[in-house]
Amino acid sequence: MEKLKQILAFNEQFVETKGYLPYMSDKFPNARLLIVTCMDTRLTELLPQAMNIKNGDAKILRVAGAMITEPYGSIMRSVLVAVTQLKVEEIMVVGHHDCGMVGLEGEQMIRSLQQKGISVEKMKQFDKPGETVEAWLTGVNSVEGAVLRSVQMIKEHPLFPHDIPVHALTITPDTGKLEVIHVENSVS
Repeated sequence: MEKLKQILAFNEQFVETKGYLPYMSDKFPNARLLIVTCMDTRLTELLPQAMNIKNGDAKILRVAGAMITEPYGSIMRSVLVAVTQLKVEEIMVVGHHDCGMVGLEGEQMIRSLQQKGISVEKMKQFDKPGETVEAWLTGVNSVEGAVLRSVQMIKEHPLFPHDIPVHALTITPDTGKLEVIHVENSVS
């Protein structure tokens, strides 16, 4: 609650002094770009700087591991909205080295949830045939593999327009160095 009070006090001053003026833009990305990346805090300012992305240039979706795991989940819906309603013409999925999703075990997550007071019975309510909460909470073996799976999820989605290129990259959070994993030179 204390953090919220601090943020609201700062925000009141921000609005009064028109601190928002340098950030004014519209809802359409100037660079016609969508970036799907990880929620890691090291990337908040580093990724746009390393890619020369300014405020208003790109839509940026952040999700653990830059992983799109559900074809009809909110991340994929956001991708579809971006390419059909917000003038996005190119997509980059950018994972990062030293990602917390690499090697994350579902069993470890279950133990952590139990420590937060969530019962195993509650977790089991979400199990489906062939799909368990433990499997859903499991991370990935490599950042490159996760990024490529996200690209594949986008490109193979039945509602995704095939004329939009989707690229796969990684970034090193210590230096901002980008590495290309897959570049889509031609469109279908």
